[in-house]
Amino acid sequence: MVEMEVEGVKLEVPANTPVLMLREVGGERRGLPIYIGGPEASAIHFALEGIVSERPLTHDLLVNVINEMGGELSKIVITEEREHTFFAELHIDSPSGKRVVSCRPSDAVALSVRVGAPIFATTELIDQVGVEIVVQPADEEEILDDFRQFIDSINPEDFQS
Repeated sequence: MVEMEVEGVKLEVPANTPVLMLREVGGERRGLPIYIGGPEASAIHFALEGIVSERPLTHDLLVNVINEMGGELSKIVITEEREHTFFAELHIDSPSGKRVVSCRPSDAVALSVRVGAPIFATTELIDQVGVEIVVQPADEEEILDDFRQFIDSINPEDFQS
């Protein structure tokens, strides 16, 4: 098993399709992009931003049901990819024992970010479909700020031989 973290939810252009980006916590820091639906993207985004609805949304409701039944989401595991479809499991500790429930990765992550449960992927899955994450250069404003600081720090005498 490989521990993962949520990198974010991005829109793939030009199709405007939401993509859930997970990243390996240690090791090679490979990414796991998963295409998801719009409502699930919103649910994950809301939880990441700490936005709380007046009434429980579907994922909030499921967390409440698990808790009311004396259970706890202990972890989620993204298990496999078949024909461009990813599969995941909810691992729930309950008074009657450990339970594993199959689900979509987007729903699993939406629950995980609400309760702070760790996210894992199988090693086989990461080896099969994990992608190298290319570190993007700093954003344009940061580059301009660094350049301004450099310009402010130099004197004409610095260029004399």
